[in-house]
Amino acid sequence: MEKVINMIKENIEKALNNQINAEIYSAYLYLSMAAYFHSINLPGFANWMRVQTQEELMHTMKFYDHINERGGRVYLSTIEGPPTEWKSPLEAFEAAYKHEQKVTKMINDLVDLALKEGDHATNIFLQWFVTEQIEEEASTNDVVQRLKLMGDMGNGLFMIDRELAQRQFNLPTVLTQE
Repeated sequence: MEKVINMIKENIEKALNNQINAEIYSAYLYLSMAAYFHSINLPGFANWMRVQTQEELMHTMKFYDHINERGGRVYLSTIEGPPTEWKSPLEAFEAAYKHEQKVTKMINDLVDLALKEGDHATNIFLQWFVTEQIEEEASTNDVVQRLKLMGDMGNGLFMIDRELAQRQFNLPTVLTQE
């Protein structure tokens, strides 16, 4: 069997492996949030977070495939345990929004590294994530803002819960065309 030539620089490979860990942690965090929402009888909120979990796992696999396609090596590391309790649905979604902002910074830092290293293939690959993070931040912030607007009105919470129950996981067309 012929050895694959490593076309990816070691520091890029390490940074992308760190991102795999971060994406798996994101999935773990959102699954924990889904469990929290189930525990307080908000199945629509739980559904939203389960779909988010699936998206994060799909992101993980995109990084996994990119590293392998470039002749690199994926190294999996320990995943930190996520929080398991929040004071309210608003606090949970505020935490999700803050987490997505952190992920956006991580993606932007990866883009900066790819540009610094002249790794155009990784830069192009990361552009999908730059765009994706705009949607990720907007969708979590949308729920935060609606929960803030609703205030203490319980009926509004159940209306939002019903709406969030409609969210479905859809593979991006880029992945379904392969």
